[in-house]
Amino acid sequence: MSTDLCEGRDLDGLEQATDAQTRLTDICGGATGSSMASVVEYYAGKNVLITGATGFMGKVLVEKLLRSCPEVKALYILVRPKAGQSMQQRVSDMMKCKLFDRVREENPDFHQKIIPISSELTQPGLAISPEDVEKLTACINIVFHCAATIRFDEPLKHALQLNVIATQQLLSLAQQMHHLEVFIHISTAYANCNRKHIDEIIYPPPVEPKKLIDSLEWMDDGIVRDITPRLIGDRPNTYTYTKALAEYVVQQEQDKLNIGIIRPSIVGASWQEPFPGWIDNFNGPSGVFIAAGKGILRTMRANNDAVADLIPVDVVINLTLAAGWYTAVHRPKTALVYNCTTGGINPFHWGEIEHHVMSSFKRNPLEQAFRRPNANITSNYLINQYWILVSHKFPAFIYDLFLRLSGQKPQMMRIFNRLHKAISLLEYFSSQDWEWNSENMSMLMGQLTPEDRKTFNFDVRQLNWPEYIENYCIGTKKYVLNEDMSDIPAARQHLRKLRNIRYTFNTLLIVFIWRVFIARSQMARNIWYFVVSLCFKFLSYFRASSTLTI
Repeated sequence: MSTDLCEGRDLDGLEQATDAQTRLTDICGGATGSSMASVVEYYAGKNVLITGATGFMGKVLVEKLLRSCPEVKALYILVRPKAGQSMQQRVSDMMKCKLFDRVREENPDFHQKIIPISSELTQPGLAISPEDVEKLTACINIVFHCAATIRFDEPLKHALQLNVIATQQLLSLAQQMHHLEVFIHISTAYANCNRKHIDEIIYPPPVEPKKLIDSLEWMDDGIVRDITPRLIGDRPNTYTYTKALAEYVVQQEQDKLNIGIIRPSIVGASWQEPFPGWIDNFNGPSGVFIAAGKGILRTMRANNDAVADLIPVDVVINLTLAAGWYTAVHRPKTALVYNCTTGGINPFHWGEIEHHVMSSFKRNPLEQAFRRPNANITSNYLINQYWILVSHKFPAFIYDLFLRLSGQKPQMMRIFNRLHKAISLLEYFSSQDWEWNSENMSMLMGQLTPEDRKTFNFDVRQLNWPEYIENYCIGTKKYVLNEDMSDIPAARQHLRKLRNIRYTFNTLLIVFIWRVFIARSQMARNIWYFVVSLCFKFLSYFRASSTLTI
């Protein structure tokens, strides 16, 4: 991308931002960007509470705060002890992650600013001890609520507990905080996916949250499971349903707290920070990319022309921190919502993603691939089912049969069944488009100083999609699968071996078909000879035409 083009885009963006800023002045009652402290200066000396800090987005938020706001006083993180692993062990393991390498180089003692608080979101009062409640209410200035269940097939009761009731309890705790300046809630751009055009407003909830919570309290899990489809209505899953309820719950406290809501779309690997392509999980597109790179995924039902609204995780975090600063300094009269999406600003389509993912994994193959990467997207249900049978289930059956004969435990059919379930949950989002208004994002960009726009960059117009997808695929190889880039030559050799096996199999299949069908039928032989003669005549004509042209 040329410098002139970038500068032109920046000027256009600043004009849009200025218009949005003017539009929102009456609502926010704020000063211009030049009269405010910078984002970095604002976070200096602040005590920050973060939920979901051990999750994907939470870790990136912690790292960004420590690296770009080195004068932040302390980060209090709510951590759930796991079976066989204490709270301190979980935090220690998190800080050893490669994600923190840059912070570790700049400040080896960064871990001293991280203060873990034992908590369990499914318990009353979030299971925070009275001593910790007293500590948090006395010192916290900023709350970032990132914790949520992101499982699409989560039972409604559990999703309600984690996404709605836990949010209510955190808001209750926030109201007790003596020095709280801002409460930022991480939602999802798909909270209102039953609408095609989504503005930066909080829509009426599908049901009054309190009535739903009271009703489900006395029902057993079987009854709740049976009525869930009728409750969620035209939403695809309990995740989007409960996130919509959570937004309404947060909005109800806007008269008592300074609130901002961030709505990211499909959160993917990092774009720039702390380094390109960082990812640590199989969720969302990451698992699909890996399955395609391993040659396991060969077909997926999606619309090639639909916008794939991926958003890099560092863009979401930079917007979150900037929104926290803006909300605290300007104190808007109503909660501002930020649709953090790319589709309306810098669109990229599922068909393009398929092409670039396949190209990337052929250049940088994964180790011990099952087959050569060759996945295809189709919107046709019957074609998709045909390829699932031919390219997924049949090879899995043959491979499992081989494992059984060799005395090993069959596994491929189980892997493919899990893959099909995961893909089916994504079909709703990969088969259609949405339009998101992002004026608040543009307004916020216009409020930042030039230095803050560089440090907390969330301008997705600058995003080069082919380069990003390349780094994303490499990131899944390096950080999710922990594969060494120096082993790429061996991985390429393995792909060549798989290609030779495929050619041999196809040759044997043709010979088998000949022997079984064609050699035994006079009609089949006549058809075969007719087709072959046509091919020879075409080749002869092509050669003659080429000779005449020369």
